[in-house]
Amino acid sequence: MQNTFYKKYGKRIFDIVLLLPGCMIAVPFMILIAIIVYIKLGSPVIFRQIRPGLNGKPFVIYKFRTMLDLEDSNGNLLPNEQRLSPFGLKLRSTSLDELPELYNVLKGDMSFVGPRPLLMDYLDKYTPEQYRRHQVKPGITGWAQVNGRNQVDWEDRFWYDIFYVENCSLIFDIKILFLTIYRVITREGISPIDRPIMERFNGTKDINT
Repeated sequence: MQNTFYKKYGKRIFDIVLLLPGCMIAVPFMILIAIIVYIKLGSPVIFRQIRPGLNGKPFVIYKFRTMLDLEDSNGNLLPNEQRLSPFGLKLRSTSLDELPELYNVLKGDMSFVGPRPLLMDYLDKYTPEQYRRHQVKPGITGWAQVNGRNQVDWEDRFWYDIFYVENCSLIFDIKILFLTIYRVITREGISPIDRPIMERFNGTKDINT
């Protein structure tokens, strides 16, 4: 009962309480980062993309741009790994590229804590159990992010997401926020060991495992 009440009402109150001090701290950094992004990568400074939110409902996510618009001879964008700039990699490694998502929290599309919003075209690839990750709002950080982030495979990440959905509480959210700060400072789990960007999710190979 308490879990249901917190997910429905408490999380939004928790987010609002954190927004004011969070924005006071973040805004000066965001202005500085925006200037550097413009100098390093050009316009636009903000990356926008449609992502699935609560119950899979689409919303626009906002992040600082980290990639260059590099194209091949046919005018097609190069793979993400080749377009990710050194500066963009540093932004991702510190999670500073995600600061504009505070606007998503203000709008109510996201929460400070929850499963990370992935791509829209993943929705039809989830098993029914994996789809449960959309029973709460997506978050800037989450249980999967403090347990390996990009260094765990997709099935494990979804397991962590479902665990969060089932155990969501104020104490759990506070724990995840403190662990997030620790992970960012120590820079643990920033990217897969053999590649700078997490590979795409193509569906669970064996839904019985």
